[in-house]
Amino acid sequence: MQSAIRFFVLILCFMCFAPLHAATCRDPAGFEAWLASFKREAAAQGISESAISALDGIAYDPSIVSKDHGQHVFRQSFEQFSARMVNSYRLRKGASLIKQYASTFNRIEQTYGVPAAIIVAIWGLETDFGAVNGDVPTLRALATLAYDCRRTDRFQAEFMDALRLVQRGDLAPSAMRGAWAGELGQTQFMPSSYLKYAVDFDGDGRRDLIHDVPDVLASTANYLKGYGWQRGAGWAPGQPNFAVIKEWNKADVYSRTIALFATKLAGGE
Repeated sequence: MQSAIRFFVLILCFMCFAPLHAATCRDPAGFEAWLASFKREAAAQGISESAISALDGIAYDPSIVSKDHGQHVFRQSFEQFSARMVNSYRLRKGASLIKQYASTFNRIEQTYGVPAAIIVAIWGLETDFGAVNGDVPTLRALATLAYDCRRTDRFQAEFMDALRLVQRGDLAPSAMRGAWAGELGQTQFMPSSYLKYAVDFDGDGRRDLIHDVPDVLASTANYLKGYGWQRGAGWAPGQPNFAVIKEWNKADVYSRTIALFATKLAGGE
């Protein structure tokens, strides 16, 4: 009898310490109930009924979870990744855009201290200068990731901030389409960054990071300034502003590629 009890205890201990299922640790069948609870929490946080109504009909999307659990791009070496991303097309296009928006970039550098080369490098790497912003419905993507268990707290906060964007009038829910992880616009802002750093740089009364290039460029500079960009300082690895680039994307391969791209655009290589 005692041996049977000990065996039962061992089984219970194994169950307690066994890892959760690696794919999705919430049952998709419970999504509707969770979403209803989230709507109540949004109302409690002061989100308007009209903004919350943007969630009506939102469905769980298992393909989003698959993408989140299967990221492999940053397993490439810096040499592999940068050679693919900093190509002749992007260098030519980036140089052309710096000339095209010269007056806007001059105003941006005067205001935020961030040079055109850095902004254009980010613009090019994120969306090919606005050509590939993504077409995934943002609210559906964020709802799915907020319901999943891998990064629940982060994405529930981003999901709430997406509703605040709707409430503030920056974007209509139908216009909120972007990358699978909820990034929006031509330089791929998460909703929390959109709320905090987006600026109306052309004075049309809206902060539009999807269609409005001056807003896109200035908001990107404002983000970098917000993380401590030092006017006139270098941005290569080991220099003061490289740490700020790492705040844009913490993956070393990506941040080093931004720095390399910007250096080439600035004529440093």
